[in-house]
Amino acid sequence: MKLNFILSNIKKIIYNIVMVKGGNIMDITFSSLEELYQRLRPALSARRSELKRNGYVYATEEDIWNYLKEMKWKNSKDLSLYQMTCDIFDIEDNQLDNYIKDKMSMRNRKLYFE
Repeated sequence: MKLNFILSNIKKIIYNIVMVKGGNIMDITFSSLEELYQRLRPALSARRSELKRNGYVYATEEDIWNYLKEMKWKNSKDLSLYQMTCDIFDIEDNQLDNYIKDKMSMRNRKLYFE
């Protein structure tokens, strides 16, 4: 599975994921970051639950997504869904906590895709 980022002149983002399954290639196209977010949402939800068990009750799925998008995936290319899912679970709790506290001070904790 490879995620290829293609940015056209009109700033339209297309996300293609090629999955090899049983020798067959399956091409999944995400027309927006929102669609990719929805695909990763089960992992984000599981990670949020883990954070809550560890005492970070204020952490949201959106915070995890925004942190990774800004800090980890910003300059990455050819990410696979597997790599992105691993990144979701590999975040250090304290690093995410510091990021959330910084964003909370800005009072802007909405999900964004820009």
